[in-house]
Amino acid sequence: MANKIIGVASDHAGFPLKQYVLQYLEEKGIEYKDYGTYSDRSCDYPDFAHPLAEDIESGVVSCGIGICGSGEGMAMTLNKHHGVRAGLVWNVEVAHLIRQHNNANCIVLPGRFITNREAAVMLDEFFKTPFEAGRHQLRIDKM
Repeated sequence: MANKIIGVASDHAGFPLKQYVLQYLEEKGIEYKDYGTYSDRSCDYPDFAHPLAEDIESGVVSCGIGICGSGEGMAMTLNKHHGVRAGLVWNVEVAHLIRQHNNANCIVLPGRFITNREAAVMLDEFFKTPFEAGRHQLRIDKM
């Protein structure tokens, strides 16, 4: 996944972590598209989540990274879109499982509750973990 364009979106609460994530992607040589927000000024996460989700659905980006304060609002909004499987991640094991079992194409980070270092470790795990398919594909087909 990491060799394609990654979409990144946040609200104001996720903006500081988003800035770190963009730096992380640049250091890894991963191309990305920034959907905003572009400051820590109060805003609404759906305004950034919907365009990211639409581009995941259409293939403009291969996967996404969503960030808001708790991660919940961003995940809920992203998952309203057919073809988007966004998983809220708070530790490395969950980052692994949303890829391995759920074939997640969007990782959501809770900007107010994790450190930059934790985010980097979770992103590393998300990008390197393959989808296991098999019995898990049967479940995804039911989504």
